[in-house]
Amino acid sequence: MFNFQKKEKKQPKDMKEVLKELNSLDSKLEKTIKELTDLKNNQTFSVQKIGLIRFNPFKEVGGNQSFTLALLDKNNSGVVITSLYTREGNRVYGKSINNGISEHTLSKEEEKAIEKAKQSNYEE
Repeated sequence: MFNFQKKEKKQPKDMKEVLKELNSLDSKLEKTIKELTDLKNNQTFSVQKIGLIRFNPFKEVGGNQSFTLALLDKNNSGVVITSLYTREGNRVYGKSINNGISEHTLSKEEEKAIEKAKQSNYEE
């Protein structure tokens, strides 16, 4: 059915085959280096920093059921999401962040979440 055993690789029998194998490995290494570089460049724009702040914005509701979540990339750009919980319902707000700054007015909890995310900096 299936043969999961490792195939035995033929050993090169002369210098011509050794050079051919080296050229093949060199080509594979170049391809791997290019793919790794592309991966690192694309990673810059993935979520790498997260900051979560829970709080109670209203006195009539107990507990810290409201929250602000900051999701940032390597350049401190991304989004901050705030959920305000009340007995009557839940409201959710989203604000874009560009290089650590929002064009919208931020609450103190949103500012704290962004700062917390910046401090959770992922290092390569």
